[in-house]
Amino acid sequence: MIKMLWRPRLYAFSGLLLFGAGAGVAWGTWKNICSDCPSIAQIRTFEPEQTSKLYSHDGRLLAEIGIERRTPVSINALPDYVRQAFVAVEDKRFYEHPGIDVRGIARAVVGVLTGQNRGGGSTITQQLARNMFDQIGFERRVFWKLIARKLKELQVALALERAYTKEQILEAYINEINYGHGWWGIQTAARNYFAKNASELNPAEVALLAAIPNLPAFYSPLLRPDNAKRRRDLVLRRMVEQGYLPAEDLKRYTLTPIPTERAVADGSIAPYFEEWVRQILDDRFGSKLYTSGLKVYTTLDVRMQRAAEISMQEGWERIEARPGFEHLTFQEHQDSLAAGVDMSELNYVQGLFVSLDPWTGSVRAMIGGRDFQVSKFNRATQALRQAGSGFKPFVYTAAIASRIPPTFVVVDAPVVTMQVDGTEWRPSNFSERFEGPMTIRTGLMKSQNIIAIKLATEEVGLESVAQTARRMGIRSEIERYPSTAIGAAEVIPIQMAEAYSTFANQGTKVRPFPILRVEDAQGRIIWDPQPERTQVLDPLVTRIMTSMLQGVVDGGTGNIAIRIVAGLNREVVAAGKTGTTNDGTDVWFNGFTPNLLATVWFGLDLPQSIRRGGATGGGDAAPVWGNFMRRVYYGDPEALDEEMREPVLPVPEPWPVPDGIVTRLIDKTTGKLASQWCPQEDQMMELFLPGTEPTNYCDRDDSRIFRALEDIGGN
Repeated sequence: MIKMLWRPRLYAFSGLLLFGAGAGVAWGTWKNICSDCPSIAQIRTFEPEQTSKLYSHDGRLLAEIGIERRTPVSINALPDYVRQAFVAVEDKRFYEHPGIDVRGIARAVVGVLTGQNRGGGSTITQQLARNMFDQIGFERRVFWKLIARKLKELQVALALERAYTKEQILEAYINEINYGHGWWGIQTAARNYFAKNASELNPAEVALLAAIPNLPAFYSPLLRPDNAKRRRDLVLRRMVEQGYLPAEDLKRYTLTPIPTERAVADGSIAPYFEEWVRQILDDRFGSKLYTSGLKVYTTLDVRMQRAAEISMQEGWERIEARPGFEHLTFQEHQDSLAAGVDMSELNYVQGLFVSLDPWTGSVRAMIGGRDFQVSKFNRATQALRQAGSGFKPFVYTAAIASRIPPTFVVVDAPVVTMQVDGTEWRPSNFSERFEGPMTIRTGLMKSQNIIAIKLATEEVGLESVAQTARRMGIRSEIERYPSTAIGAAEVIPIQMAEAYSTFANQGTKVRPFPILRVEDAQGRIIWDPQPERTQVLDPLVTRIMTSMLQGVVDGGTGNIAIRIVAGLNREVVAAGKTGTTNDGTDVWFNGFTPNLLATVWFGLDLPQSIRRGGATGGGDAAPVWGNFMRRVYYGDPEALDEEMREPVLPVPEPWPVPDGIVTRLIDKTTGKLASQWCPQEDQMMELFLPGTEPTNYCDRDDSRIFRALEDIGGN
């Protein structure tokens, strides 16, 4: 009898002991399983990964840089039905549970056991925990690790509920989750699916966005529109069932079409410029660039960029349509690529364009090639190309700085130079004619090779020329050969723009730079780069050179292309230099106005003549420069974009003549002071450094002798 009484008690005691031990183990496991989970403090300071955003100089979004494209938005800025849609489909008891919905978990378990899909058991808070803290070791493949992951998720969810209000949790959730296609957060999704801000969405659009995150690839309207519509309609029905949406609105919203194409174009505004900026930022900020939501305000002017693109496209089409062009056109190259033909060894015409503010170095527009998707090589910042006649202004600058005046006369006649290999070098002019004596102003205006060669080798020295180019911004190698005077040296195009800024900027060169400032996600300035300005030349020297380069545009090799073909009004004072290499392999125009500078280049990546008969800087590059400037200063009346019809910049005032410059009325043929004995049509006002102005007057004999020598030289 005693045995019969104590046995049940023993069993009960053993059961309690086992239950207590099991409960203790379970409690210990629960307490210790999340030892590597974030603390409450970590949760409070958590910031989701954000892309860094590039803006134009006036605040327009250009591009996003980062792993997850996300733009957080405050839940208070959104309509109420945004909250309601997500709660209705994902967690209808969101405002009642403490982070874990026991009824939801039970329903999910029963569904698994019975083979019926009764919905997931995860609350919005749990889903946020999963998204925010997946890096803590959540393992999805091994069963026991899957259980551990779920337990960690529950603990993080409870911690979130203790740390945040419901509204804060919901705000974090809609800004954190993936809406497909690499678009994270509701604002980014709204822009890409509907071209709207999240605050502008209607209930049908919100319902679609609430439908996608469950399985983004399966419910993406761009990939599976039927699936997306069915789930969108489910969200709308649940909103009606839960009292968030009037029943009479259901039919209207379910009839709303589903977007099947991305609403925002995938192409960027200035891809070569944006990649250049990214490289600079990556060097400075490293991985922070891709995750911390930096705001990068760049120097780019969107309207100037568009003007550059239109003008360059016109230039490419003009080159490919000209007689003698025998290369593959870009369209033929693209068609062949689409057909699967290997075109990697074949050439087509490339080009570049870079424009900057010559006073600050701010880059306003940049095109580094024909198509960024085809070739990401940035020819504006990376290519080494022969400078051609665009190098000659460095020769003339060295001469003016050596107190050789613009009226100095050099005889344009054959030159023979012995080379190191024992052969003779016999350079010629582009026209293959020699024109006898002429002032160096005329030599630059006509781009006569012989004048530049003689000036460099006989008057100022090649070392002086090379050092002048180096001071002005050319950092590539400059060999001390006579051919350097006419552009045999290879240069990086953006360095040419930098060097020409010295002319426009009164002897001060500016380093081209694309960034105005960088802010962190809270708007604090963390980098504020300042213009790099270096005085390298006497302002009086550069003012005389600007006047001589103005002659190239108004009466020399750039005149027809810029003033006539492009139609740039003479109201816009401009200066610059055409550039053409042997056989028309590289063609350039480097030019500037008082408030804008631009460099244009065309050529093939594997250098060869652009066309039979010879391409030229004046015929191919200068029109692009002129068209760009015309659009900037006068707008484009034919543009489809209304904004492009308006001028970007006001027409600038002409360059002033600074104190210290001496002006004289001279005879431009002889370089002597003008007089009644020489033709009045040859008179012009010339600028001189003090003490270099002429003192002798032109007479009939001078004029007659010069004309006779011209005739002899021309033979």
